[in-house]
Amino acid sequence: MGGTRAVALLALGSFAMGTDAYAMAGLLPDIGADLQVSVSLAGQSVTAFTLCYALAAPLFSAVLARWGTRTVLVTALVVFVVANAGTALAGSYAGLLGTRALAGAGAGLFTPAAATAAVALVPPERRGRALGLVLGGMSAGTVLGVPLGLLVAADSGWRTALWLITGLGVVALAGVGTALPPVCGAAAPSLRARFGALTRPRVAVVVAVTFTQTVASLGLYTYLEPVLHRVADVGSAVPYLWVWGIGGVCGSLLAGTLVDRTGRPALLAVALLGTLGAALALLPWTGTVPGLVLLPLIVWGAVGWAFVVPQQHRLLAREGEGGAAAVGLNSSATYLGGAVGSALGGLALAHGLDARWLPLPAAGVALAGVLFHLTAVRALARREAGAGAGHRDIGIDRRDAGTERRDTGADRRDAGAEPRDAATDRRDAATDRRDAATDRRDAATDRRDAATEPRDAATDHRDKDGTGAAGVTAAEALERNTP
Repeated sequence: MGGTRAVALLALGSFAMGTDAYAMAGLLPDIGADLQVSVSLAGQSVTAFTLCYALAAPLFSAVLARWGTRTVLVTALVVFVVANAGTALAGSYAGLLGTRALAGAGAGLFTPAAATAAVALVPPERRGRALGLVLGGMSAGTVLGVPLGLLVAADSGWRTALWLITGLGVVALAGVGTALPPVCGAAAPSLRARFGALTRPRVAVVVAVTFTQTVASLGLYTYLEPVLHRVADVGSAVPYLWVWGIGGVCGSLLAGTLVDRTGRPALLAVALLGTLGAALALLPWTGTVPGLVLLPLIVWGAVGWAFVVPQQHRLLAREGEGGAAAVGLNSSATYLGGAVGSALGGLALAHGLDARWLPLPAAGVALAGVLFHLTAVRALARREAGAGAGHRDIGIDRRDAGTERRDTGADRRDAGAEPRDAATDRRDAATDRRDAATDRRDAATDRRDAATEPRDAATDHRDKDGTGAAGVTAAEALERNTP
């Protein structure tokens, strides 16, 4: 199976996860009425889902760290299906919380594994699009699955909507279990690797900013129906949830393309988070003009879903083999932020805050995330620049130390050469003395030769006068000596 078709299967699983996570926001009034609890208390079932996603999923991932990615994905979908069936059968508030927590654990296993598998199944230049497609499947669940679930709930009750979600999980399980190819290099990270990623400053900043974004976005989404009722006096929230989901699909798909084309995921993340804060801040004031509330809703959905793509891309691009652990940690931060946001929103409503003004603190959290991101990135840049200068100084010191060692060696060689030179000088002096003695002997020889020459000359002269035998031939001597 090709990489694109395999990523589409992962997107199908994300579709089921998105439908489950976001349909609950529209079902809270019906669930509260059936189980005889308030809407704010029923909203804590969303907190249970997201909190267990964030905290319990890493524990399960640690247990399954040595398993293959496809096995992790199949296990996650099995847990998801069983949990949603349990939610549909829940007869008490405690049972609802327990099954929602289990469903959150299944989603927490599936989503980060699906993201890392999607990246492993495509070439590097298509990673942004693959991530966008997987996350687009989750946001598509809000566009198609959530309205469909709410329509089914309006006609047949909220439990039927949960059975619909269970059926979606079964379809995703069949597709992933039978047709997904083996995935190399994307095994579930261990618990130590996942939380150890927080020791790296760049990862910690990305995860912290993701947390602030989801506190604002997902926390407020949990109570979108009462907010819309107070802001625009809407009767049914289904059309508005649909608009929000359409924005999410568009944002997820476009964000991947923007990341691939610009290569600036950090700048894109800041822009998206700032836009989210502005959209949420404007939401309470849009009720005076009919239909105007749809504008901040579609922007909110688009930038909220798009934000995840550059964040995960940054972690996968910088962390290499540790990317899976970093993505898993970021995914946990996503739902931990949602849990904190929904819990705080429920507390605010329970203590009398008008739901109309709930978007304002959410906007404040988003804008605080922008400020934190800019400040932290600037501080990291200065720190890395200082560390780079320190490394250069260390390199210079090492080169100087090497030069000093070479100079010391040269001095030692020179010191060793001096005795040899002195011995050579002494040998040369001795040679000079011997040469001088030889010269004196030669001079004495020359003087003796000079003294001998007059005597030899005198001898030669006598021989020429006949007084010597040296000048007479042998015949003449014989003749003279003959009588």
